Amino acid sequence: MNFSRRRFVRLGVGAALSLRVNPMLAQGVSPHTAKPLPRAAVSDRPFNAHFVDVAATAGLDAPVIYGGVDSKKYIVESTGCGCAFIDYDNDGWMDLFVLSGTRLGGAPEGSSNRLYKNNRDGTFSNVTERAGLRSLGWASGVCVGDYNNDGFDDIFCTYFGQNILYRNNRDGTFTDVTKAAGLWSDQQRWGAGCSFLDYDRDGNLDLFVSNYVRFSFEHAPVPGENSNCNWKGIPVECGPRGLQTGTHSLYRNNGNGTFTDVSQQAGIARHPASYGMTVVAADFDEDGWPDIYVACDSTPSLLFMNNHDGTFREEGVLRGAALSDDGMEQAGMGVGVGDYDLDGHLDLFKTHFADDANILYHNDGKGNFQDATWSSHLGVETRYVCWGAGIVDLDNDGYPDLFMVTGHVYPEAEKKLPQYANKTPRAIFRNLGRGVFEELIEAAGPGVATAHCSRGCAFGDFDNDGDVDILIVNLNEPPSLLRNDLIGKANWIKVKLEGVKSNRSAIGARVLVHYGGKTQAQALLSQSSFFSCNDTRLHFGLGSSTSADIDIYWPSGGHETFKQIPCNQLVTIKEGVGTIPSRGWPRARPSPAATDKPRK
Repeated sequence: MNFSRRRFVRLGVGAALSLRVNPMLAQGVSPHTAKPLPRAAVSDRPFNAHFVDVAATAGLDAPVIYGGVDSKKYIVESTGCGCAFIDYDNDGWMDLFVLSGTRLGGAPEGSSNRLYKNNRDGTFSNVTERAGLRSLGWASGVCVGDYNNDGFDDIFCTYFGQNILYRNNRDGTFTDVTKAAGLWSDQQRWGAGCSFLDYDRDGNLDLFVSNYVRFSFEHAPVPGENSNCNWKGIPVECGPRGLQTGTHSLYRNNGNGTFTDVSQQAGIARHPASYGMTVVAADFDEDGWPDIYVACDSTPSLLFMNNHDGTFREEGVLRGAALSDDGMEQAGMGVGVGDYDLDGHLDLFKTHFADDANILYHNDGKGNFQDATWSSHLGVETRYVCWGAGIVDLDNDGYPDLFMVTGHVYPEAEKKLPQYANKTPRAIFRNLGRGVFEELIEAAGPGVATAHCSRGCAFGDFDNDGDVDILIVNLNEPPSLLRNDLIGKANWIKVKLEGVKSNRSAIGARVLVHYGGKTQAQALLSQSSFFSCNDTRLHFGLGSSTSADIDIYWPSGGHETFKQIPCNQLVTIKEGVGTIPSRGWPRARPSPAATDKPRK
């Protein structure tokens, strides 16, 4: 029995779910399926981006250990982890941080999260030990932000077990300050997604953490033990259905290096039960205050709208961002945020399980979302379990594309059902304009077409050549680093922000770039994709345009406009000051004085 979103709202979440109890118990993951759309004729338009995996030659040769290779006994082995682009030493070159897991019998020697320093020549050095970031365990997500406003980005990692806050010591090293910061939990939890955000606009970065399921090895069922431990007749790991849902947390930054749990008073703890995964925080209704979106596995996704008084209201179903268009829960994994149709508003791209379509939510600018999966032709692809995702302009033509990575959670299924391979390719949906996409795999290069069992991915420009490269986590093999060998003469511009009244990282800023009669919106995020963090230098392809106007809506509420900024450069803008020199790049060209407007 299916329900439209309107009927779902009229019934209420609890009542509607109770009417669908039998399908929910059929398997551990959401049973929602979608018949793929027929594929349109190939456009034959050239795609100038070409991706090659250069991880091995770049020095990223250590595997990401995560659970069993040929089978998984528990769900903790299969969810995987994220990665990040981070300029931890402020030299203007993006370094890489890759999370890792362990195995039930113990981690192989050398297993750890890893920090790779950019050598500025296409290679990286493993500086994990020197930086103080060696860590073993079941890592999940990573978010990056300058929580103490000292000018250096800090790192927060979620785990099954105990989350960790690493303070950047500004000398190439980090210190675990979890207990001192008030973020230690005596109760074992499964931290999943996380995002720094300034929800109260006091200039200090607060922290939101989603939790996945309540899990313990001592009480966990095993494959085949009940109906939540089977998939298509095959005994598999149990869950998430059948396991208790997690509860999510909001921590307020006290401005002195410590945090206070305000989940109850902020209204976060009163949300509907959910299996929380990736967290993105951005101003979706354009009222100047950050909202929080949580992709949820096999339960309705959550959209917390900011009430401007330190509290939130959850309106995911009401605003159309919680369910499929037929009112069903989906296995929400990753989230991309961007402006795919160039209307100046932040849209959402959420990834799902095999036999279901990934969903594209169109934002009307007021935080109301409409399912555009079928009108955009995204629904042609339903074969893969999909994870990390982004709305990014990969060929610099001025039209943001969609990218996603894939990989199954049940490696044992492939033996009986070869159509559900454990390792599968990545996919690009190139933007054809008019809100329509075309899927590319082989045509985008071997870095896209080669099969892996992937999870998190992050987008950034590791070689500072003006295009978007991609870092990808692969389970039980080394990560991939997809270098974008872009050809053609398309122009671009990058925007790096530094807050003054706002938080120093400027996380939560909304940027509009105007070029060639088009307007594109982006947000500065602490996490997106799947448990991952992108390059904080916002990248805009400009096509044939040679300059752009830039509107910045700062997290503090301020608004600045910069006119006729020349293309093909990184522009670093300091709140209330204007353009300043850019690290790692030629000195930014002086720009005309900004027009500073108060927030409406």
